[in-house]
Amino acid sequence: MAATIIGPIVGGALIGLAAAALMLFSGRIAGVSGIFGGLLHPAPGDFKWRVALVLGIVVGGILMAALRPDLFGFGVQRPLVVIATAGVLVGFGARLGSGCTSGHGVCGVARFSRRSIVATTTFVAAGAGGVLFARHVLGGEA
Repeated sequence: MAATIIGPIVGGALIGLAAAALMLFSGRIAGVSGIFGGLLHPAPGDFKWRVALVLGIVVGGILMAALRPDLFGFGVQRPLVVIATAGVLVGFGARLGSGCTSGHGVCGVARFSRRSIVATTTFVAAGAGGVLFARHVLGGEA
């Protein structure tokens, strides 16, 4: 049991520390969709730190997959078209919600932002509704 909760606790603490460090040292909120989106039309002086953060996320994921591939096997297999559709829907939702779970859920809720609390509640409710629909209406695994 202890081994199953240590990883998420450490991971959550690292995400919190990274978000706090970004806010402390640059005054910016760690909303990954906004940071990534800002790469398309960066403000002067914004490009380098955005690229560094996005590359750090990607390289960190690749490194963990190489060092601990067992962490990535969660047992649910889906066709590529389903995964791609889910990704597009998440991207659309992040755009519609003016941010993603990193910006709203990690940073906004921690700052007691009413808008972020509503957005995070909506994200969680939509996810729960999606699982309920997939399992009980479509009869599949979610």
